[in-house]
Amino acid sequence: MRSAAYLRKLEHQQDQNHDTTLLPAKTAATEKTKAVPINMRADFRKRDLIDLAVAISGSDRASFILDTACKKAEEVILDQRLFSLADSEFDTLEQALQLNPVQINECLRQLLERTSRWS
Repeated sequence: MRSAAYLRKLEHQQDQNHDTTLLPAKTAATEKTKAVPINMRADFRKRDLIDLAVAISGSDRASFILDTACKKAEEVILDQRLFSLADSEFDTLEQALQLNPVQINECLRQLLERTSRWS
């Protein structure tokens, strides 16, 4: 699991690039930016498994791997930002927040006003 500092650094880099959303999982052909190489090695079993899924999906291997990796990356990032609670747990959290209100500061104000990356 990545540290919170690493995620903040990643968010800062994306903010500097004026990126307001998570990158949607698109094929390289639809991207307007210059492509960069991603190289990897896989054993025969993994390659064959991927190739079977590629054949079923009607895609090509590179697009399939990139799309799948991007979807997983978004899931991992959202997992660090989104959590679910049962009604009773939410009530406990809400009560704790009401009893100990957060003091508004400039960083918090900017965070709350920022458009969510997955909107």
